[in-house]
Amino acid sequence: MKLNQKLFFALAFLIFMSASSWAAQPVKVIFDSDMGPDFDDVGAITILHALAAKGECEILATVASDGYPYIAPTLEVFNRYFKKPSIPIGVPGPDAPKFSCPNHWNDSLAVKYLPKLKTNADYPPATEVYRKVLAAQPDESVVIVTVGFTSNLADLLKSGPDKFSSLSGKDLVTKKVKKWVAMAGGFPEGNEFNVNQHAKASEYVFQNWPTPILFSGFEIGEKIMTGSKVATKGSKGSPVHWAYKYCLDTYDKKPTQTRNSWDHTAVLCAVRNPENYFYVIGNGTFVCNPDGSNTWNPDKNSNHSFLVHKYPYQKIADILDDLMLFEPK
Repeated sequence: MKLNQKLFFALAFLIFMSASSWAAQPVKVIFDSDMGPDFDDVGAITILHALAAKGECEILATVASDGYPYIAPTLEVFNRYFKKPSIPIGVPGPDAPKFSCPNHWNDSLAVKYLPKLKTNADYPPATEVYRKVLAAQPDESVVIVTVGFTSNLADLLKSGPDKFSSLSGKDLVTKKVKKWVAMAGGFPEGNEFNVNQHAKASEYVFQNWPTPILFSGFEIGEKIMTGSKVATKGSKGSPVHWAYKYCLDTYDKKPTQTRNSWDHTAVLCAVRNPENYFYVIGNGTFVCNPDGSNTWNPDKNSNHSFLVHKYPYQKIADILDDLMLFEPK
């Protein structure tokens, strides 16, 4: 074999090994959740921990965007159960919505599973957690996934230099965040809870966010029904099993077998390639109106994109349900 052929194959091998190593790197994720007005957040955080256990992602922080006192303790319950008690948890500022669920499942879960009852007052501000975590990460490496209000992101963008970074909040996001995946809005137009319940924050964030945004709109999770498997086959000691069984029995006026999967799809597409599950429509702009309603402008490119159904709903539901059966070793 000629020398130049040997060099060619050696170089090709090095490129292949480098690409393989890069592809295997877990996605660095900050999970931002209202974790309470509904209970699909339970499925979302379970899927996130399942993917982390598979080595597909690293959970950098879990922050609450809902100011109800037992939202952050609920996050801690799941982090503890999945053997990750040291994951940082943050709480929103005073302007964030303060929703509970009519059946108060958060309160019951915290009492049942935490060794010592806590409230949001026992955790640091989400802005502090965001800035500390982002400052410590490589540039353009972090994926933020929100399955709740934009309250924390508004505060982050407006934040100034501190002991963690000399950068402003917006500059810190620009430097450290690869993309944001949001369960938010409706396409091509909508008026969705996560956006309209803190409309002022939403309008500000969507106008000023400096990195790509992928939206999983209301119409995506609305059609994907999950929860029956974990409610009937989950481990009896699991807070995931308990939450789904309790909420399917008591959330609505009469018991149901499944629940919509709004938040699950955002987590799935934050970690895995979204085009494996959905079509991705891009190169447009998510326009948030002052009242929190939204429209899609395809004629202006703001590096925004959104999901569109590709497969029958049950195919995606089966994938999510199987991930929700994950149990820690």
